[in-house]
Amino acid sequence: MCGIAGIFHPDVPKPVDPARVRAMADRLAHRGPDGSGVWTAPGVGLGHRRLSIIDLSEAAAQPMVAADRRLALTYNGEIYNFREVRAELEARGHGFVTESDTEVILAAWRQWGPACLDRFNGMFAFALYDAEADALFLARDRMGVKPLHYGELPDGALVFASELKGLLAHPAMRRRLSPHAVEDYLGLGYVPDDACLVEGVRKLPAGHFLLVRRGRPVPEPTAWWDVDFASPERRRLKALEEEMIERLRAAVRSRMVADVPLGAFLSGGVDSSAVVAFMAEASREAVQTCSIGFDEADHDETAHAAAVASLFATCHRTRKVAAADDFPLIDTLADAFDEPFADASALATYRVCELAGESVKVALSGDGADETMAGYRRYRMFAAESRARRLLPPPLRRAFGAIGDVYPKLDWAPQWLRAKTTLQALGRGGGEAYAAGVAVTPIALRHRFYTPAFRAALSGHRAERRYVSAYDGAPADDPLSRAQYADLKIWLPGDILTKVDRTSMAVSLEAREPLLDHRLVEFAARLPVRMRLRGGTGKWLMKRALAGRLPEEILHRRKMGFVTPISAWFRGPLADEAAAVAQGSALAETGWFDSTVLAGLAEDHRRGRSDHGRLLWQLLMLEKSLQRVFGLGTGAARARRTG
Repeated sequence: MCGIAGIFHPDVPKPVDPARVRAMADRLAHRGPDGSGVWTAPGVGLGHRRLSIIDLSEAAAQPMVAADRRLALTYNGEIYNFREVRAELEARGHGFVTESDTEVILAAWRQWGPACLDRFNGMFAFALYDAEADALFLARDRMGVKPLHYGELPDGALVFASELKGLLAHPAMRRRLSPHAVEDYLGLGYVPDDACLVEGVRKLPAGHFLLVRRGRPVPEPTAWWDVDFASPERRRLKALEEEMIERLRAAVRSRMVADVPLGAFLSGGVDSSAVVAFMAEASREAVQTCSIGFDEADHDETAHAAAVASLFATCHRTRKVAAADDFPLIDTLADAFDEPFADASALATYRVCELAGESVKVALSGDGADETMAGYRRYRMFAAESRARRLLPPPLRRAFGAIGDVYPKLDWAPQWLRAKTTLQALGRGGGEAYAAGVAVTPIALRHRFYTPAFRAALSGHRAERRYVSAYDGAPADDPLSRAQYADLKIWLPGDILTKVDRTSMAVSLEAREPLLDHRLVEFAARLPVRMRLRGGTGKWLMKRALAGRLPEEILHRRKMGFVTPISAWFRGPLADEAAAVAQGSALAETGWFDSTVLAGLAEDHRRGRSDHGRLLWQLLMLEKSLQRVFGLGTGAARARRTG
């Protein structure tokens, strides 16, 4: 795991200042504290920060340059099957001088060009310069585990970096706030992969590459991988169970290759427990595991994690965290993410990465199975709504939707009275209903505090539309698969994988996600719907296949996840922060938000009249990002700290 950065002049080979490249890379030092390097040639410069995981020798340092000087590479990630690819290349006459996967990428490009990506099983983002073709090749892994930002400078130079802060280290990088990205963030809780808070900066989409040839315009990225939900398996249950186990086993074992200490996050849920089970099966030594516990018993999973650790005789460590302990991390996270990020579970994720980093350098996580195998509660609800929508005649659906629009939002009421969102969903199409279901702040509430100037700047842009587009264009024949496809394209890289990457890299820890092995993902997409979701049970086939390996209470207990008491914070230690966001803040300085409405929302929450905790958290994290990236509101913030 590493940090990469660089500069490429697509028009003419202007000189590249190595100091500029080094400054960009050094802003990513947390991603690679073990070493650094810069390489330049006419019109191109590559920078690297190294976190040494495989082949710790200096021979494997980066940027790596081929012996004939034709190719140069800066690379972030791991190619888990690099030994198999290397063997194939050696059979074709290629020689190697290191034991690194970096050198394998260079040889694979020389042999196959862009098609080399199809042979890689891994998580990666890399930049490769080919002097013979006079071209820069940027590539990102299938699922988007590793990030890659890029943009153009005023002089036409293309700059790229693992994180936004790497681009902003270049003094010529323009800093203009994107209204579309702000709308996306307030709608979804994160800035998705097809947007960036800084106007003009882009993120290379997951499963895409960008090939820039000197003397030609910078093209649009090219998709090199996608997942297909439209070709379901027709084999018997037993055969599918057996393949599930083999796919899980292969995914975990492939991610245990490292020349440094390796462990796992263990929450006690089915996903992390499955990863630990297969690690224990493959390891000759006790697996290193760690868990974070909470001071609220209703949200503490350490007992379940301890039971799994005991079952597999792991070397287990647990640390309890009080809610108040997380509060000081807000500024740490704002700095780690650059863009605003409102998934409050990032606080606990940072804590577990911090704990793991004390004893290992690589940790395997259980992320990904909920998206690929329909584990989220929202999938069960959406599937039920889709069945009802299919059975109801259109006039009746429209009537239910109209009732939902006027039905009160009864957050305080018993579950059976909270019918507003269900009624509204029945009146919408499938894509619109799912998009509304995943929205963090509903569009009606957003528009309450948008000023006319901001609505005009949006020009009709709406955060949910990308979900509708992904849902409608999904290679799938049923509503559940369409929803899962949209999540794999938007939610997974934008929220889950961004969260794990930034929090793990902030403490210089490499996190690996075996349950997102592309072969396992492709297998899960081919499963018939009833094998993913059956009788209200998500991940049905996975749980059935694991029945002989994990206890029933682990396989079928209620999913908890990381919970942060943000609503209580905004009635306690963050009450003043909530009020300050509305007055004299970076948000107010944009002119895009109605300060009176925001102040009213904060006051209603403080007095317990409404629960706006999630929205206030969104606004606070947006405030922090606007201060850091654009320098907005810094005078008011400084006055509050010193007053």
